Amino acid sequence: MQTFRFILSRLSSFALTLFAASLIVFATLDLLPGNAAAILLGTAAKPDTIAALERQLGLDQPAYIRYLTWIWRAFTGDLGQSASYGVPVAPLIAERLQVTLPLALMAMAIAVAIGVSLGVAAAAHPRQAPDRAASTFALIGISVPDFWFGILFILLFSTTLHWFSAGGFPGWSDPAAAIKSLLLPAVALALPQAAVLTRVTRSAVLDVTGEDFIRTARAKGLTAGQVLWRHAVRNSLVPIVTIIGLQFSFLIAGAVLVENVFNLPGIGRLAFQSLAQRDLIVIRNVAMFFAGLVILVNFLVDLSYLWLDPRLRTAR
Repeated sequence: MQTFRFILSRLSSFALTLFAASLIVFATLDLLPGNAAAILLGTAAKPDTIAALERQLGLDQPAYIRYLTWIWRAFTGDLGQSASYGVPVAPLIAERLQVTLPLALMAMAIAVAIGVSLGVAAAAHPRQAPDRAASTFALIGISVPDFWFGILFILLFSTTLHWFSAGGFPGWSDPAAAIKSLLLPAVALALPQAAVLTRVTRSAVLDVTGEDFIRTARAKGLTAGQVLWRHAVRNSLVPIVTIIGLQFSFLIAGAVLVENVFNLPGIGRLAFQSLAQRDLIVIRNVAMFFAGLVILVNFLVDLSYLWLDPRLRTAR
C-alpha cells in the first residue's frame, strides 16, 4: 500500500510538473510581446504576407485555443511544420535525437564511472593522496565549462595529435566511426559533471562511515573493501543517484554548446539553428522536449528510491 501511494504521488507530481512546463514554454514563445509571424518573415515582410502566415500558424485564434491545439496535436504526434526546414517537427526531432541521446548516455556513463570511483577512493583515504587528487580534479572540473573542454580537446587530439576528427558525425552506418566521433564531446560534457559527482560521492560515503552498522561490519571481521562497497557505498546511493538524475538536465543543456563546438547534428544544434532562423515552432517543441525529458528522468530517479531504500516499501 505504501509503495502504491508513493508511486501515485510521484505520478501526480510528474503530470503537474509537465503541465506547468508546457504552460511556461507556451507563454514564453506565444504570449510575450511581438508578432511570431513578423519575426519569422523579417522586418521587410508586407502586412498581407504577415497576416497570411498568422492564419497558417493559427495565430489569429485565442491563446487558449492555440495552447489546447498544440497539446492535443502533441499527444497525437503532430508537432507542426518547421518554417525554416519545411518538414514536420516530430521526425526532425527524432532524427536529431539519434545523435543527442547516445551523446548524453555516453557522457553520463563516463561521469558516473569517474565521479563515483574518485569519490569512493577519496572517502576511503581522507586527507591522503587519493583525497587530494580527487579534490584537485573536482576543483578543475567545476571551474572549466564543458564547451571549453571541447575546444581544448579539439586543439590537442584533433589539431595536434590527429587522433580524432575536429567535428562532424558520419552516421550510424559505421557504428565504430560514429562512437569515435562522439567520444571527445562526451568526455567534454562528462568532466564537469564528474567533478560535481566526485564531491557528492565523497561526502555521502563519509557521512555513512561513522554509522553504527559500519562499526558492526568491521567488528564482524569484514575486510576494508567489503565494508566500503557492501555497506558504506550501498547505503550512500540515494544522494548519489539523486545528483545523477539532476545532472542529466545539465548534460542536455550543455549539449547545445558542445554540439555546436563539434558540429554535431543533434537536438542542441537544432535548437541553436532554429533560434538563429527564428523558427519559433521548432524552438517551442524542442524546449518542451528538453523539459519533458528532464522531468521524466527525475521521475524515474524517484521510483528508483523504492529499490534503493527498502523503508519506502515497508513503511506503514
